[in-house]
Amino acid sequence: MTDVTIISGSTLGSAEYVAEHLAGIIEQQGHTANVLHGPELEELTLTGVWLIVSSTHGAGDLPDNLQPLFEQIKEKDASLVDVKYGAIGIGSSEYDTFCGAIDTIDREMIGHRAIRIGSMIKIDITQHEIPEDPAEEWVKTWIALL
Repeated sequence: MTDVTIISGSTLGSAEYVAEHLAGIIEQQGHTANVLHGPELEELTLTGVWLIVSSTHGAGDLPDNLQPLFEQIKEKDASLVDVKYGAIGIGSSEYDTFCGAIDTIDREMIGHRAIRIGSMIKIDITQHEIPEDPAEEWVKTWIALL
């Protein structure tokens, strides 16, 4: 059994809905899931497994509720060497900066020595009106990698 910390970053709530939905799937598979919407660094354990679900805001920016976390990681030069993570981006391919936030998050995580489990998924809301559906299929594969 693995403890998974699910971190969501959302402007309009879609990433929060996806995070909550995936928590149920992860728990059905015999793991534990703790969902944190826009946590501060001090709320997180810098070990274990994180699943980051983020929408993209503005011109490829992190949602307002995730910006403080990644600013704190940068400012403190936090070592994430003991963190393994998965990454889910939600956005619209109608924008040049499609899923830009999850790309930024992925670079920051790797730059602070975290190890990504599997490949990330970028969910296009123009193709998937309900982003929970492709996220659910992806997470089932991701869980098998734990």
